[in-house]
Amino acid sequence: MPPSSKGPIEKKAAPRIAVGRRVFLGMGALGAVGIVFGAKVQNVLGNAFGSGLGGLLPGGDRFRLYTVSENYPVISRTDYRLEVSGLVHHPQTFTLDDLEAMPSSSFSQEFQCVTGWTVPNVHWEGVKLSDILDTAGVKDGAVALTFESYDGTDTESLTLQQARLPEVIVAYRMLGAPVTTPHGGPVRLYVGPMFGYKSLKWLSAIRVVDRVIPGFWELRGYPVDGWRDGSTGPTDPSLS
Repeated sequence: MPPSSKGPIEKKAAPRIAVGRRVFLGMGALGAVGIVFGAKVQNVLGNAFGSGLGGLLPGGDRFRLYTVSENYPVISRTDYRLEVSGLVHHPQTFTLDDLEAMPSSSFSQEFQCVTGWTVPNVHWEGVKLSDILDTAGVKDGAVALTFESYDGTDTESLTLQQARLPEVIVAYRMLGAPVTTPHGGPVRLYVGPMFGYKSLKWLSAIRVVDRVIPGFWELRGYPVDGWRDGSTGPTDPSLS
C-alpha cells in the first residue's frame, strides 16, 4: 500500500532523555577492541560483569543500550515520519501507519555488537528495505543509501546491493513488542548480516545517493562494510 503522506511533512522536534557521555566514550573504545578480538571480548566482559548490572554495561546476555548523542529522542507514534529522497522517482514520506500497512517481514536472529556481546534469537518485524526502495523507484546512477537518525548525530550507509538483502529491514517491532525508545523506536534500521552499529536507531531519513558516504562510526575508524562473519560480503560491481 502506498504511503498516505507523499509530500514533505515538517517534523516536530523530539523530546530528549539524557544519558551519560562516559557511557558513549566507553562503548566507542570497546568497539575498537571488539573489531579485532570479537567473541574473546564478549567472554571476558561477560565473566567480569555478568547479566544483572543493567543495560548500560557491556557484557552479559542482554542488550547494552547507549546513544552517540547523550540522549534518547522521544518520537510518538503519531509524530513519526520517515523521509525517502535523493535519486528516486517518487520521494516519499512514510508514517508508522504507512509502514505497518506494507507487507511485513519477520524473523529471529542473533544481534551482535562490535564490542563482542550478543543477544540470541531476537525477533524482528518490519518492512524490507528493498520494498521501500521499490515503492520510491530508484533512479539510474544510484549506488548507495545514507541513513539519518532523529538524534541529529548518528548516520549510516549501505550500498544498494546490501540494502536489498532479505534481512535488512525497517523495523517497528522487536522482542515481541513495538520498538521502544531506548532500542531506537518507534522505527529503526536492522541490518542482520552486519554488526549492530550498522542498525541505525531512531531512523528518520533514507537518502539514495551516487556514492558510499561513510557514517558516524565509519568516520571514527569502524569498517564501512561491517559484516559479522568477517567476510567482504556480496561484491557490488558498481564499486569495482
